[in-house]
Amino acid sequence: MALTEEDITFIKAHMGDWLAEQSLARPPAVYEIELRERMVRVEEELKHQRELMREGFAQMDKRFTLAEKRHEELREDMLARFEQVDRRFDQVDKRFEQVDKHFDQVDKRFEQVDKRFEQVDDRFDEMLRRHDRHFLWLIGFITTVGGLVIAAGKFL
Repeated sequence: MALTEEDITFIKAHMGDWLAEQSLARPPAVYEIELRERMVRVEEELKHQRELMREGFAQMDKRFTLAEKRHEELREDMLARFEQVDRRFDQVDKRFEQVDKHFDQVDKRFEQVDKRFEQVDDRFDEMLRRHDRHFLWLIGFITTVGGLVIAAGKFL
């Protein structure tokens, strides 16, 4: 239900009387003074609340400043730790490079050992060939001597 202009005008005209009636039969002038005193108290309380809010905001600013400072200190600390970790990784990388060099040296030694084994294999092959030739010569010699012995035995 919406108010009409007449209703609003009527309310405005009688508002003071109604408020005066509510003030326990005090005259409207006394009621107006009381209202003004209340308004002054409300304004003072609002002013006090505003001051409290300003103090609260100032304290919050201080806390934010401290939090930012702490955050920056933590950030710097973390950066320092990351730098230490980076240095440690560099050291580990250097150690791995040393291990790689050592493995390369071991590989070269194994290659040398492989060459030596190949040389030994070649020597064994040569020795086997020599033994085979000597064996064939020995068989030929034994056969020749045996044949000569048998031939000499027939002639005699």
